Amino acid sequence: MEGNNFVSKLENPVREACQIESSLFETYDVKRGLRNADGTGVLVGLTNIGDVVGYKKEDGKVIAIPGKLYYRGIDIEEITAGFQYENRHGFDETVYLLLTGHLPTSNQLMEFSAYMSSLRPLPDDFVKDMILSMKGKDVLNILARSVLGLYILDSRPDDITLENMIRQSLNIIAKFPTIVAYSYQAMRHLYKGKTLSIRHPQPGLSTAENFLYLIKGDNKGFSRLEADLLDLMLVLHAEHGGGNNSTFTMRVTSSSETDIYSAVTSAIGSLKGPLHGGANVRVLEMMENIKANVKDWTDEKEVENYLLKILRKEANDNSGKIYGIGHAVYTISDPRAGILKAKARELAIEKGRLAEFELYSLVERITPEVIRVFKGEKFTKTVCINVDFYSGFVYSCLEIAKELYTPLFAVARVSGWCAHRIEELTFSAKRIIRPAFKYVYGRKDYVPIAGR
Repeated sequence: MEGNNFVSKLENPVREACQIESSLFETYDVKRGLRNADGTGVLVGLTNIGDVVGYKKEDGKVIAIPGKLYYRGIDIEEITAGFQYENRHGFDETVYLLLTGHLPTSNQLMEFSAYMSSLRPLPDDFVKDMILSMKGKDVLNILARSVLGLYILDSRPDDITLENMIRQSLNIIAKFPTIVAYSYQAMRHLYKGKTLSIRHPQPGLSTAENFLYLIKGDNKGFSRLEADLLDLMLVLHAEHGGGNNSTFTMRVTSSSETDIYSAVTSAIGSLKGPLHGGANVRVLEMMENIKANVKDWTDEKEVENYLLKILRKEANDNSGKIYGIGHAVYTISDPRAGILKAKARELAIEKGRLAEFELYSLVERITPEVIRVFKGEKFTKTVCINVDFYSGFVYSCLEIAKELYTPLFAVARVSGWCAHRIEELTFSAKRIIRPAFKYVYGRKDYVPIAGR
């Protein structure tokens, strides 16, 4: 209690010391959040890995266009359509593409998948010491400390030669799903009193199939469609350009030439923040609230009125936000959302939740106009749903716990993180990232303690 009283005495002076007048950002032309005045991102780097397109600039004006996402120059819609048409999973070939810059041949993919499969198991002592013996209420927190633990097992943890960075990246990407699954099992056993089930990864199963096996086992099982949807989610979340917060964090940290385990852990810390990861959980909770308070899910007017209540801070969490709507880059459409929606409908039918899916579709369709009405005719910004809008629903249909939503994001995105780290430390013009901050606190004289 005394400690709390002491801390409370520091709140006001610390708060006052942290205040910076908003007008100063304009005075010194500072791009808050690395965003330009028109909402576009400040250009801070170059990359060959991913491209996110949602607008174009003409005569200094930002013009909305349908969203596009490219992995190494290939449209994500073409990538997903390709492996879906061939009725196979695409995450391994996506990882291969992000790291090497080209799609693998059939033999290359077979060899790559076999190698990744061989890396999935974790040493028994590592599982016991890093995951089971140490308490953890958050899966991402357990994941972060486990990644740091992998440093100890690495004979060359600080070696940043290209060969070693590739070796380390593949090992981390392969082990992420296993660490996340075991972390979840340990957490639910310790804090929810559930049976502790530690299963060994199975050779021959894809990344998505292995993850479902590790958290569900043979007794519950999972359908082919369920595995297909999880694989699709992993592909869609694998990369999103260098500008998203966690990938930028990975590049900033890596630019100091620190080890990959420290760099990946910093990216996990970024993703753990609610302004970056976890949006799909808030969408799911919002939709649960709508389902509970809207009597007729097919009544467009009733749904519209409830969405207006949410915007007026009279419903849901009183934040005034309709979650899953809007994106920093995408304007007219998020290509990932469209791809996911098509398969999500199939899953909804299989799970007997089509009516719920149709409610999601209705909210998606009418929300942009509801927002325009709420904000008034002067509101001209184009908004669309993002990938988080349907991803929580998909995870719910897969009977995956909310505690795993953001960790699964990490399982996918670590492939992009590693590609960006390798690029950051390999290109010829590399340089430690060190932005500038303008000091605005002013000058003060030192006062001897007797005179304070």
